[in-house]
Amino acid sequence: MDGYDLIGDVHGCGATLATLLERLGYHLRNGVYRHPHRKVIFLGDLIDRGPRIRLAVTIARRMVEEGEAYIVLGNHEISALTYTQKAPPGHGREWLRPHTPRHNRIIRETLEQYRDHPQEWDDALAWFREIPLYLEMDGIRVVHACWDTALVQAFQQLRPDGRVDQEFLLRASQHGTLESRILERLTRGGSIPLPEGIAIHSGDGFTRRSFRTHFWANSPVTWGDVVFQPDNLPGDLESRPLSDAERASLGYYGPDEPPLFIGHYWCEGIPALPAPNVACLDYSAVKYGRLVAYRYSFESRLDANHFVWVPVPRDVSQRPLPREITFD
Repeated sequence: MDGYDLIGDVHGCGATLATLLERLGYHLRNGVYRHPHRKVIFLGDLIDRGPRIRLAVTIARRMVEEGEAYIVLGNHEISALTYTQKAPPGHGREWLRPHTPRHNRIIRETLEQYRDHPQEWDDALAWFREIPLYLEMDGIRVVHACWDTALVQAFQQLRPDGRVDQEFLLRASQHGTLESRILERLTRGGSIPLPEGIAIHSGDGFTRRSFRTHFWANSPVTWGDVVFQPDNLPGDLESRPLSDAERASLGYYGPDEPPLFIGHYWCEGIPALPAPNVACLDYSAVKYGRLVAYRYSFESRLDANHFVWVPVPRDVSQRPLPREITFD
């Protein structure tokens, strides 16, 4: 095998995923995208928001089940599992993920596209439970948002098979547990609360009262040294000094660690390496950005020339399904 093609957050852009796979040299055979010498690694977040969610899940799942791809869980698959899992008596709420207006909005497109296919949705949820939380193989590490070695090791102790189950999700839904820290860190990354009364009004219509941080800055000093999201910090907050507690919460992925591939962070523009050994592959595909892959061929140093991407057109929902893809 020549290597892996790592693909960032698809978020229901199933037709664009088919286009990217074809550009990478994968071809449909018996309903599965295959390459003679390479395999795909999906970085999670197949679902929510986009126009072809069922198609995205079908393509990825068939590739994984046929041995043509690997995948890690994204926070949106985790959210789907907890949104649809009833809480036990005495838990204080009906569902593990409360059905708030915000949560309802995030998963709305997924539920609508599966509405007339309830068995297919149940099968997709069952498959999500089989997906590992991270991968470490052939000299690389893959996780949806953040590699935290201590929490990865803690998760290995709790779940040696690398997968979450209902009991783990139940524990993770309780604030302050080890399970909640593991899921929050590995699938959502770090964040720092904004000052009281200040919020970020994002282009996707959500209001946020914290900002996302990265974990590879050596000796960061200010908020601007660690912010990692497309939204700018309001006012002069980029120059605000990090407190000792904030700095301690960041973690650190040093330059001598193995190459790491992440998604999650809604990057924009031309794909670039945020650190020499870190590649983020989420370039806002569902916001008409780019669906991005990195062609890894066992090189010792990552190379920005190995990014491959396709733009997501605004009329993507009108593209016909690939000829051999059916949902039977």
